Amino acid sequence: MMTIIAVNGSPRKNWNTGILLQKALDGAAAAGAQTELVHLYDLSYKGCTGCLACKRKKGASLGRCAIRDDLQPVLERIGECDGLILGSPIYFSEVTGEMRSFLERLLFQYLSYDQERVARTPRPIPSAFIYTMNVQEAMLTNIGYTARLEGYKSLLERVLLSPSRSLAVTETLQTEDYSKYHMSMFDEVQRRSRRQEIFPVDCEKAYALGAALTAR
Repeated sequence: MMTIIAVNGSPRKNWNTGILLQKALDGAAAAGAQTELVHLYDLSYKGCTGCLACKRKKGASLGRCAIRDDLQPVLERIGECDGLILGSPIYFSEVTGEMRSFLERLLFQYLSYDQERVARTPRPIPSAFIYTMNVQEAMLTNIGYTARLEGYKSLLERVLLSPSRSLAVTETLQTEDYSKYHMSMFDEVQRRSRRQEIFPVDCEKAYALGAALTAR
């Protein structure tokens, strides 16, 4: 049976990013895969420390991260999985700090500094990245988001040795009650309308994305 792992880089487990990741896993499960959802904010870990143990000649950790913390068993399971789905809100034009630290640990262990530049990934891992954000879709290119998301796609494909897909979900609902916060720049009525009309479509896209990861 195929195994598809989703990694949630949002601090809010059951909000936009978490909902979309679960929909993607539902799509994978419907196609016959075994699924797992990992919440990064539940784990105690840090980013790459630059120890280079994963690149040491004849080293015990060659091609594997040597840091022993909560992330280590997750990295081991990902190395054996058949598909990986990442999800993160965009904060200050980037994925969350937890997601970035996770990506450092996941990808640097496989990245090759040899002239051949062949990654030490144990097996090709198809991947997908779901992003949630406040900005309008029409603004993605103008503010550099399109290039940034393409950069992550290229990086995942180069290191995980398999195609990667992306889903950008824009103008998300930030809170159930806007009246509690200084957020007057956002149109609450418009955001709620998108939540009811557009977000279900995004969920369908996430479902299809998850199902597509099981295709070989």
